[in-house]
Amino acid sequence: MKINCSKFNDKERIPKKYTCDGKDISPPLEISDIPEEAKYISIIMDDPDAPGGTFDHWIIWNIPADMNKIPEKVPADEKVSSLERAPQGKNGFGEIGYRGPCPPSGPEHKYHFKAFAVSKKIDLNPGISKSDLENKMEDKIIEKDSIIGTYGR
Repeated sequence: MKINCSKFNDKERIPKKYTCDGKDISPPLEISDIPEEAKYISIIMDDPDAPGGTFDHWIIWNIPADMNKIPEKVPADEKVSSLERAPQGKNGFGEIGYRGPCPPSGPEHKYHFKAFAVSKKIDLNPGISKSDLENKMEDKIIEKDSIIGTYGR
């Protein structure tokens, strides 16, 4: 399985458009070579370089495995209609949905976009935390991959 973004390559700078200095919208993602036994995809984006510890930017799960293209600008809805009502969790800002890189001035941070192929639907309500999702999907992960985008001010 492989996760890619058409707007930046692994370990490259995330375009301003996808950060708090731009439109603060989610970038388009594509997941390829999804294992046949996978039923759903989960996405987690976080920043382990944040001053207070890892900061969560996006949590979304139960995306059907046959929807391998996640479009740009996923709405900040509790359940995303265009992705078969995939629920979203709370980010580190305390909001539902995607919030882009917004680091303090200083060195560039590394933002991890992680994709998980899971074997079963994950029964969690919208608004949960990243740790809730990680705990619930732990024994359902078939395969995973990640890319890193960088951003600094």
